[in-house]
Amino acid sequence: MMTHSVESRFVAIISGALLAVVAPLFTLFLALSSQQAAKSLNEQIEILVAANAQALSKPLWELDIESVRRISGMLVAERGVSLVKITDTLGKLDITDSNPQDGGGEVEQISRQIFFQSADGPRNVGRLTLQYVKIGWFAALNQMEMAFISIFVIAILTVFCAAIIGNRIMIIKPLMRLTAAIEATRRLGSRHHVDWRSGDEMGRLAKSFNDMQIQLDREERELKRAHQLMKETYNLTPAMLFSLDADDTISAVSDYWLLATGYRREDVLGRPFRALVAPADRDRYTRRKGGGVVAGAASDVTIGFVCADGRVMDALIAETQLMSAAADLPASLSVMTDVTELKQSELRNHHQAISDYLTGLLNRQGFESALDARIAEADAAGSEVACLFIDLDRFKAINDNLGHAAGDSVLRQFTQRLAPLIGHGDSASRLGGDEFAILVTGDDVQARATALCDQVVNLFDLPFQAEGQHVRLSASMGLAFYPLHADSAAELLQKSDMAMYERKREGKNGAQVFDASILDRTRERAEIENDIHAALAGNWFEAHFQQIVEIETGRIIGFEALMRMRHPRKGLLPPAPIIDVAEETGAIGQIGEQIFEDAIANLARVSRLPGLGQTYVAVNFSPLQFDSHLAPYLAGILNRYDIHPSRLVVEITEAVLMHDNPEIRRILDAVHQLGCRIAIDDFGTGYSSLSYMSRFPVDIVKIDQSFIRSLGGNRLEEAEKSRMLVEGISAISHKMKCSVIAEGVETDDQRTFLKEIGVDCAQGYLYAKPLGIADLMTTLAHTDHELKSMAV
Repeated sequence: MMTHSVESRFVAIISGALLAVVAPLFTLFLALSSQQAAKSLNEQIEILVAANAQALSKPLWELDIESVRRISGMLVAERGVSLVKITDTLGKLDITDSNPQDGGGEVEQISRQIFFQSADGPRNVGRLTLQYVKIGWFAALNQMEMAFISIFVIAILTVFCAAIIGNRIMIIKPLMRLTAAIEATRRLGSRHHVDWRSGDEMGRLAKSFNDMQIQLDREERELKRAHQLMKETYNLTPAMLFSLDADDTISAVSDYWLLATGYRREDVLGRPFRALVAPADRDRYTRRKGGGVVAGAASDVTIGFVCADGRVMDALIAETQLMSAAADLPASLSVMTDVTELKQSELRNHHQAISDYLTGLLNRQGFESALDARIAEADAAGSEVACLFIDLDRFKAINDNLGHAAGDSVLRQFTQRLAPLIGHGDSASRLGGDEFAILVTGDDVQARATALCDQVVNLFDLPFQAEGQHVRLSASMGLAFYPLHADSAAELLQKSDMAMYERKREGKNGAQVFDASILDRTRERAEIENDIHAALAGNWFEAHFQQIVEIETGRIIGFEALMRMRHPRKGLLPPAPIIDVAEETGAIGQIGEQIFEDAIANLARVSRLPGLGQTYVAVNFSPLQFDSHLAPYLAGILNRYDIHPSRLVVEITEAVLMHDNPEIRRILDAVHQLGCRIAIDDFGTGYSSLSYMSRFPVDIVKIDQSFIRSLGGNRLEEAEKSRMLVEGISAISHKMKCSVIAEGVETDDQRTFLKEIGVDCAQGYLYAKPLGIADLMTTLAHTDHELKSMAV
């Protein structure tokens, strides 16, 4: 087909060139030759007619018919003459001769009158008419011209044939071989070369084709090696590789992918990858590309992948978009990593991060997350959330007396008892130490939460087991509701915490629902806390002295230092609220130090007054101040003001002694060895035990003022019991060689009774109110002046 096409076009080009150049020249040559021959013929005929017209003049004048016929025969015999006609003017002669051989072709006619030259002048004697054949193009050619034309035609045909043969040999043949090589390469898949060698363009073309085939063969072998290497790398790489086309259909998977997932290659090729994703993650996988696909862009997503055996693998898929846009090539390459163990480890770590190691409940972090989630659910459903804050009462005593292992055991027992009370959708957590919180959600929250409080209280009816001992506890609980009491999760937790502390201050063992008054009291306590902080920094605390008087003689033997805060704006503040807040915040120790130093300084001033040089000061110490440095600290302050240790009475409450802590005993022994005396304050109101006086170095027993007030009351039975208690305490204390001081003496009857039963000393409004050092110095100086005046 190609041969015919190339050769046909070549023949057409040569033929067109001949028609365009040779044919016009040959035609012009024929036209010129014919024109010249026709001109010669016309001139010859005219000469012939003129000569014969003159020759016929005399025979026609003489009517010599024979001569006329002879001349007519001679004319008709001339080349090219086809007809001769001779007529006379008289009409007696009409001779016509014709030549049949010259009858073909186009004819022309020439006619001339015949004149005779007579004596009278020229006379018209007749007419000569002659017809002759017009000469054609080839008829005008002579033999030489015909030979030249023949040679020209033969030369043209020779050149034409030579051009065709040369085209076939020099162009068509190498092209045929080139075409055959190309067809063989296409059909057989191997690289065929062109067997053609020449120095012309066709040779260079064949050489270039052969070089190209060699290069393509080399590149094809390299491409095959690269493809094989890529295939081996793809399949042997210890990673789950797979490729997707533009429609997210699987186009290739690695051997490791098949091994890890359990599928066969023929089962997954052509399947949408989305079909192998866990149903819950399919939409997220479809949205993985975000804003679109860009060549070279990478994305990753973690989904659940369903393996051939039905198990769901947590898989991290890192996908890279490929550069090629061809329809038959992969659009992306993905690496799938099994992160099931990592996911489970993360879940375990997350669970551990939000769970309490001891009880298995949520810790504070987990509780806060759960609280945020429950509030969000409540907002969506228009329901309520209750937060129950639980603090175990007296739990610290278990850790202090029985050890932390016993405390941990009690916490686990409490958690086990609490578990059956937690409803579906509710959450329980241990916030830290002995603090717990429960979230109640769903329907009828307030009623269920209130009932839960009663159930938690009932949990403490049975004692707990700790180190082989029965331990009884109670719980202080605070209850707050969202959105009734709080607008946020943090506020709900805060309000339930505030309600719990309110219950603890009101007597523990029960639940308190938050109300606005609690917030007011909390604000008051926060204000007191701020005042304490400022007072410690500004030295606003003062030690006021209340006289301790010997009942028998009325002599002042000492003073009790009582804490007061002198606020620069609020004035002198009552001590009870300040002490309560200070004990909660731990600031009581710092306050105690300031009061102690101020008390010793005041004692030094009082000692300068007449008769008061040996008086003592009793200072109440908080349990928080009892550490190993207490005795050296007391010695340092006493030495600074030159006060003998015997003039310091360290007052302690029964709470310091009740646990029989060996460390407390060592501290009290050190204080006693220093020379200071020990007094039990408010004796009879706590867990009173006479064994304290035998096991601890006690020097003074102070009977609580509640018993003293009852002595003169209207309720006779209560007064009588108080009389017996005071009398018994005094008697036993004296037997233990302890001095007895009655607190809160306000009437003469009380003083008389105390004197009768042998109580040593008393303090109260009957003798003096607590006074600041300036007022005390003025009062004592005035009393001394009165006594001197009376003596004079």
